[in-house]
Formats: sequence, structure tokens, C-alpha cells
Amino acid sequence: MAKEYSGSPKRHHRLEVQRNRLTWILGVSFLCILFYMLGAWQRSSTPTTTQFSAYNKGGCDSHVTTSDNGNAAVGHPSSTNLDFASHHQVVLNSSKTVNQFPSCDMSFSEYTPCQDKVRGRKFDRNMLKYRERHCPAKEELLRCLIPAPPQYKTPFKWPQSRDYAWYSNIPHRELSIEKAIQNWIQLEGNRFRFPGGGTMFPRGADAYIDDIGRLIPLTDGTIRTAIDTGCGVASFGAYLLNRNILTMSFAPRDTHEAQVQFALERGVPAMIGIMGSQRLPYPARAFDLAHCSRCLIPWQKYDGLYLAEVDRILRPGGYWVLSGPPIHWKKFWRGWERTREDLKQEQDAIEDVAKSLCWKKVIEKNDLSVWQKPINHVECLRSKKLLKAPHMCESDDPDTAWYRNLEACVTPLPEVSSSDDVAGGAMEKWPERASAVPPRIRSGSTPGITAERFEEDNKLWKERVAHYKRIISPLPTGRYRNIMDMNAYIGGFATAMLNYPVWVMNVVPINSNHDTLGVIYERGLIGTYQDWCEAFSTYPRTYDLIHASGLFTLYQNRCDITYILLDMDRILRPEGTVIFRDTVELLVKIQSITDGMRWKSQIIDHESGPFNPEKILVAVKTYWTGEATQKQL
Repeated sequence: MAKEYSGSPKRHHRLEVQRNRLTWILGVSFLCILFYMLGAWQRSSTPTTTQFSAYNKGGCDSHVTTSDNGNAAVGHPSSTNLDFASHHQVVLNSSKTVNQFPSCDMSFSEYTPCQDKVRGRKFDRNMLKYRERHCPAKEELLRCLIPAPPQYKTPFKWPQSRDYAWYSNIPHRELSIEKAIQNWIQLEGNRFRFPGGGTMFPRGADAYIDDIGRLIPLTDGTIRTAIDTGCGVASFGAYLLNRNILTMSFAPRDTHEAQVQFALERGVPAMIGIMGSQRLPYPARAFDLAHCSRCLIPWQKYDGLYLAEVDRILRPGGYWVLSGPPIHWKKFWRGWERTREDLKQEQDAIEDVAKSLCWKKVIEKNDLSVWQKPINHVECLRSKKLLKAPHMCESDDPDTAWYRNLEACVTPLPEVSSSDDVAGGAMEKWPERASAVPPRIRSGSTPGITAERFEEDNKLWKERVAHYKRIISPLPTGRYRNIMDMNAYIGGFATAMLNYPVWVMNVVPINSNHDTLGVIYERGLIGTYQDWCEAFSTYPRTYDLIHASGLFTLYQNRCDITYILLDMDRILRPEGTVIFRDTVELLVKIQSITDGMRWKSQIIDHESGPFNPEKILVAVKTYWTGEATQKQL
């Protein structure tokens, strides 16, 4: 075989090929590095906070902030804008015009669709059925925007809001006149002041709660969730917050005009609701404490129906506190304008109902009386065999509460192996209770949710809320107080928000795959059931921030999502914020509707990056008000 010399043409050709290949590899590598660096630079240029132009009032170009006194102040706009454009946008027909929703008449400024007074008159007055939820038929639904009152101002920040509210936001003097002696509310110039008084606590709610605290443990973390029936302006719940007790206050929309609206304006949890013919929209074993202070509920009537409902929603070992008539009637009967015989008969009847529920009377002192629910039904079932009472409910799901009629029976507790065991499982004290695995998950009674999944959900929402903090600059500043999670699952979002000066109404849609509201209460949080094809039981302009994760995937084929968005607009305060999480297709559809609702919005990528199909839509309701009527001028 011939030897190849260094000057051989074949050798030169081989070296040339190798050099060309090396040059090609180096060129491709350089281009890859260059494009990678450009991409990294482009992503790093994204700012960490958002300035929403929608905070402008009256169409001004300057960014607006609001001072504590509610007056608008011009802020400095950011020099950069967060790129909210989705990387996977669905192209819409650009020729399609946005459907602009008109403003409703000012007479609808305080419209509550499912508690409308005119519609309510058509229903039976027996058991106050006419004050229960009666939602409008499809042809009655409004396709307009509920206007804020003229001169509406941003509410006071918490904790100042506990004591003050602007008169222009809730222009009702009735309670300040009717309840003047009881110190519910006082009108001082252009604002209301809430002295903390109540019908049964003339010395103030703080002193009244101290009296209760001498009878039962209020400060050691044992009691975390409470319910106040017939709450007035929710001073009881407002001052329980000082003891780390979260109270669900409710009252009907009745002659005491706007009492729940006042409560929410103060930054205190509340709902429109009533003890009527149906269960309250809460799960069984939800509350550690139930309270009635002259709430005018006939506890002794209808075979103890209403106390049986309190028993259903009260946790094993929970307390019921009653003050006012007929408690301690021997001393107070003259001031109540009732006969001693009548008051004695009422108290005896209440005592009998409580005994039939197997409750133990803890104490009666001054105008307070306290009962305690047993931690299990071991002894109760033994006495039932002897006395043939009380009647135990046969319902297979005590948590079912949406439009479910009340039953005059005892809701059975989960079985226990010993008379010393807490039915359903014992819970940690607050604040450990928030992050501990809830008993319903620990026992496996919530299908599909394990302890591992619970921990993963906690971690997930900590990351997501941290992301929200980066893109919504006012989140940790006290700008928001009343927050609603429209699809709360197991309360991960609300738990991640516990470090902020907020409270969260955790809503579990009745159409959810899992009924998780009981888990939420076991974590020391509060919430309610809801069908979002109907309006929520609250007044207009009562929430600062609304969170909707996966909600529209759940409801897109159930009802017209336009009406869900219109109700969100109704309950959202001017300049309030909404965070949607859903598929990009749904978010684009939502945005096309909200563009006609005077909202400003932008779609941004998922916190994990642009390749996640779930996106985030952040929207802000712009400031606008209705025009003053001749009556208001």
C-alpha cells in the first residue's frame, strides 16, 4: 500500500474538511449561547411590581393612591411596565366590538339579588321564609353595573376601619337614631363611628367579651372559629379578632337597614343570612363557639329546631353563649316588658331543648348563660335507649347545607372507641391548627385528599402568594382587607395570607368534586357554600380583592359566566382587584367580557414560566360612581 506524504492532496483535503466542520460547530454554539443570553436578558428585565392604570379616578392619567382619610392623592407611576402579555394568546376577531355594560339605575345601588325585599314579599312569612334566599329568574337578571353612591370614598384601612366608616359609602342614618342609646353606631359629621356597644353590652364589646372569657377559655387557642347569630353591626366579631378568634357574623336584610353592610365596611367578616326554615350554609362541626345576644331567635319553638341547627354546626366540645331574655329573668324582667311567667316558661323550654341535645349547662352568671356540646355521643346514645329521646337524624351527610330544610333532630357525631375521645378527631390549638393536617384528612373521610397532598397544597400556595406579592404591589400594605376566594379547595390560599392584615371568605362551590368546607373550618378558617350561578349573599362593594382559581373551568358549561362576572363586579369595591387563574382560552373570554365592565386587566404567565398552560389574569375595577338623584341633592 502506498505511503501518504505530508504534501499529499488527500491529506490537505481531509484537513480542510475538519477545519470546516470545526468552524460550523463553533458557529452554531455561538449562536445558541447568543440567543440564550438574549432570552435571559429579556426575562430579567421584567419588573417585580405592577402599577395599574386602572387606579386612576375620573379618567386622569396619573396613578392614584388613597390616603387614610379616603382622599385621593397622586402617586408616581413606575418607569417600567410589567409585560402582562400571554405567550400563548388566542387570536380573537379584532373586528368584534366590546359589549359595554350600562350603569344600573341608582335605585339598585344596594341591590342584593337573592334577598330582594320586593321579591321576598311573595313568600310565606311563617318561619321568616320571605327573608331567606329567593334568587331572580333568568329573565329577571340584570345586565348592568351596580353604581357606587356619589362621593364614594375608599374605606378606612384596618384597624381604623373597625371604628370608622364614611357616611357617603353607606348613607343610612336609621341605626344611629334607633340604636343611639345602645351605642351601636354614631354619626359624626361625614363619618360614622362604632363605639363597640350593643344591646346587651352597654359597657362595650371588649368588656362583654372579657366577661365571657372569665367563664370559658377565649385566649389559649382552643376557640378559633365563632358564629354570631343576629350580629347587628358585628362589634362582637370585631373585638373577638383581638383574641385571634375569627367570627362568621350574619343577620337578615330587615328593618335594621344595612347592618351587614356596616359590618363589612368595618372590615369584619359577615354575611346576609337568617335562621328560617333552611340550614345555614356551613358544614357540620364547623364552629368552636356560637353566640346570641338578644338575637330574637325563638330557640324554644318548632321542637327546638333552631338549637338543633346550632348543634349541627357546633364542634364537639363547643360552646353556646346566650345573653338577654330570658336569661336571669328574675332580675331583669321589668325592663323587658314581659311577664315573669312568660320569661320563666321560655327559659325552661330552652333548658329542656338543650338537655335533649345532650348539652351540659356550664354556668349562668348575671345576664350570661353558657352550654357545652359533648365531645362525643357515647353517653347521649345510652340515655337515648332509656328515654327514647332525643331523635337522631337519619341524614347520611350532615354537611349538606345548600337549600336543605332544617330537621328537629340531633346530628349524629362520628363514632369513637372511647368515651374520652373527641368525635371526628382532636385538633391542635391556634395557630398550629392552620398548618396541621386536619382530622377529616387524617381520618381519610375526605376522599381523594391525603396528608401528603395537603402538605403539597400548602407549599404550592405559599409560592403562589409570594408571586402575587411581586406582581400586585399593594398586597402586603393594608390596601386590601376583605378578601374572597371563590373556589377555596382546602384553604391553601387563605392560609398563605395569614401574615397579612386581611381575612378571607373561603367559598366552596356546591358543584365541586370534593366537599372541603369542613376541612377549611378545621384549619381555623371560615367560609360558606355557594352556587355561583346565583348571586352571593352580600351587599355591593363589600370585598377589596377576589380570587378565582379554576372557577370558570368548573362553571363554563353550567351557566352564563357573564352573570358570574357581573356579580363579582357588584360585590367588588371601586379600585378593587381580581385574580383569575385558568386556561388561556377562558381568560381571554373573561377579559373580553370584563373590558365592557370598566375593568382594566392584563394576562400574565404562570409563576412557573411561559410553558405552563394555566395563566393569570389580573384585573382592577376602575373608580366610577352613579349620579346623585334629586333626593340626594
